[in-house]
Amino acid sequence: MGERREGLVRARKAANLTQEKLAALLPADEKSIRAWESGRSEPRPHRRDRLARLLRISPARLEELLREGTPADLRRPPGAPSVLLPVVVDGRPVALPLDRATVAASVLARLVPALGDAAQPAVPTTEWDAMSPLSRRSLLKNGLPVAALPALGIGSAEHVARALENPRRYMDKTVTHYLRRQLDQYKHEDGERGPAKTLPMTLGVLDIIDRIARDAAPDDQRDLLRIGSEGAEFAGWLYRDRRQREDSLYWHDRAMEWAQAAGDSTMQGYILLKKAQVAYDERDPRRMLVLTRAVRNGPWSLPQRLQAEAAQQEARAEAMLGASPDQVNRTLDVAWKLLDDAGPVESPLGAHFNATLLTMQTAICYTEAGEPRRSVELYEKTLKETHFSRRDYGFFLSLMANSLALSGEPDQAARTGLISARRAAETNSRRTNEELRRVVEVLKPWHNRPDVRELRAALNG
Repeated sequence: MGERREGLVRARKAANLTQEKLAALLPADEKSIRAWESGRSEPRPHRRDRLARLLRISPARLEELLREGTPADLRRPPGAPSVLLPVVVDGRPVALPLDRATVAASVLARLVPALGDAAQPAVPTTEWDAMSPLSRRSLLKNGLPVAALPALGIGSAEHVARALENPRRYMDKTVTHYLRRQLDQYKHEDGERGPAKTLPMTLGVLDIIDRIARDAAPDDQRDLLRIGSEGAEFAGWLYRDRRQREDSLYWHDRAMEWAQAAGDSTMQGYILLKKAQVAYDERDPRRMLVLTRAVRNGPWSLPQRLQAEAAQQEARAEAMLGASPDQVNRTLDVAWKLLDDAGPVESPLGAHFNATLLTMQTAICYTEAGEPRRSVELYEKTLKETHFSRRDYGFFLSLMANSLALSGEPDQAARTGLISARRAAETNSRRTNEELRRVVEVLKPWHNRPDVRELRAALNG
């Protein structure tokens, strides 16, 4: 049972809502509201946007309140000091008092030098003095989403704030370039920092895109929704890494909706490919096969690198469904030929897919086809830490550990799994931990071996 979410209770009361009234407005069962606030459960993804609006907070802030509960180290004791955040309202400097715990646990820490991450540049207080006035309504209505943006410059943040207030007047390429740059930065950081660090900021930017796009001019709206679609797909991936399947599918569906609204057919095919990968996490090969064939045969022109990835996914599904080795190899040959013919990177969507990654995925296919020793040979030859982020290296190590276990090498499997577990802990990758639990299941016949016991203890700790 989770701890009581005092922050969520305070947000409801600040919005002048009783549990009964909030339940009626959502609509939801009043018992559900009590369960959310007590920490016994969480609202489903489709309810969260409306819940955030009713509570007058951003979706990013709602995610923080749902995730954090009320750990003892974040409760503010009586008399605890506040942080004064300098802003400009109607041309006058105002110091807003904020609870230190709230700031430290949120992305606002980037804006407060005393609490900011040492690896991130904080905004000098003097820069606030140079910021032109924002209306009080804009500050109160949009202050939290703007604060979700890392402090890469007061001028850019102010420009976004103005676009939030009046999209038709202030929305321009500067805003779209800034938002895309933010999402690109989060994607770059994801493999090293993990979803716990990256997800709140990503949701903050998606909230900004959603707000501006509603009232933007048609051309600006399409640009925003195209960026939003890529960002929503990334949010789906982050939830996938956290093993929150419903949230992952929600954001993939949102990405598809925005891609369709933007007329971006390539992105639609890409999202189907990512849904096929979610199906693999669930070990649902029939759904994988349906989705990957839709990707390969759909009414869109995909970069060849993505076509190669889809062919590999199809081969994996075929292997899981018991296709002959010859059939699996023929489909893999298609994937390799597509990649070989791709040449330079044609699109940012396919930039990640290269020969090293296809080799790793080929190894997965071999394991699913009942040839784990062949997989191990590929892992030993190609899996190098310098080729991957910490998170991805740890994930592929978990798959290698599984292949080793299936090959009858329990000690080596457990030692490989332990390295994987450490990487998973560093990047908060629950997906990797879930794969490692599969390894432990395979290693049950050797459960008394020291390395196997150590791996099991690491996962249970």
